[in-house]
Amino acid sequence: MIARVAVWEPMPTDDRDWVLDAAATVSGFHGAYHLVDPVTGNGLSIAFFEDEAAAQAAREAIEKRAEEIGWNSAPHPAPVSHTIYQVVRHV
Repeated sequence: MIARVAVWEPMPTDDRDWVLDAAATVSGFHGAYHLVDPVTGNGLSIAFFEDEAAAQAAREAIEKRAEEIGWNSAPHPAPVSHTIYQVVRHV
């Protein structure tokens, strides 16, 4: 299992449920959490995948949905960084 961690400064407050809905259609997607520091507004987005192939398939599903809803027709904030981690323990 792998985790993709994106750092946001600040975490977007616009409606992005469509991103999670698109990712959820992919086999090998194990869920996601969006975390926000209530003081700074900065946040983390953590998504879990079975493997790199599932993470790539989720990225493609998100990109497809973004095109369908016209998301790319206006600028939107992006994470300042993202890192892929190997999950070594979970319960």
